[in-house]
Amino acid sequence: MFSLALFQKQYETDSTEVVVNDQRFRFLVPKSIDRFIDPVDPLLNFPLWAKIWPASIVLTDTLAHLKVHPAKRFLEIGAGMGFVSVVATHLGLNFTLTEYDAHALDFARANALINKCPTLVIRKLDWNKPDLQDMFDYIVGSEILYKEESIQPLLKLFKKLLKPTGKVILVGEIRKHDRAFYKAMEPFFDLKIQRKVLRALNEKTSIYLTNMRFK
Repeated sequence: MFSLALFQKQYETDSTEVVVNDQRFRFLVPKSIDRFIDPVDPLLNFPLWAKIWPASIVLTDTLAHLKVHPAKRFLEIGAGMGFVSVVATHLGLNFTLTEYDAHALDFARANALINKCPTLVIRKLDWNKPDLQDMFDYIVGSEILYKEESIQPLLKLFKKLLKPTGKVILVGEIRKHDRAFYKAMEPFFDLKIQRKVLRALNEKTSIYLTNMRFK
């Protein structure tokens, strides 16, 4: 049983507030990522999960425009600290949050509790061995494609866990392996890619929204 008290003893945290659809959320984040970085190989399992990415903001906005249907089931992959799944749960969507990193899962469980989402399903998921038995109407993720070796496991995961009439929604900035990802998906999925622009102060960030359905 996860304990928020034990979590607070184990981790030093800061918090950040985000407003989505006029609802205010508070998320616990690591005060420092130093403890999660391998001193021998800093890029090995770098804690990409330890922040709320702009792509996650775009994904929650996309989900906010979906019609709520309690019977429709959503699976988030690479969920990090739980931002998307927590917000989506408050929107009334039926979400299962999945992540592989144990520390990220601890933060996701803590964030679900402090944002009053005690019933949010949170599971560890290895993309190479997806052991979930259910199938989903939607599979969603933000900033999930950092390694080319993830492409084939993701394709197998989509084939196994997405319902035949389901939809994949992926959001992220342009990454080095995107072209290879699209090439691998095209034989099996119809793809629609849209560009979104986030503006903050004097900066603009291009975010790409990919919708996929089985052919």
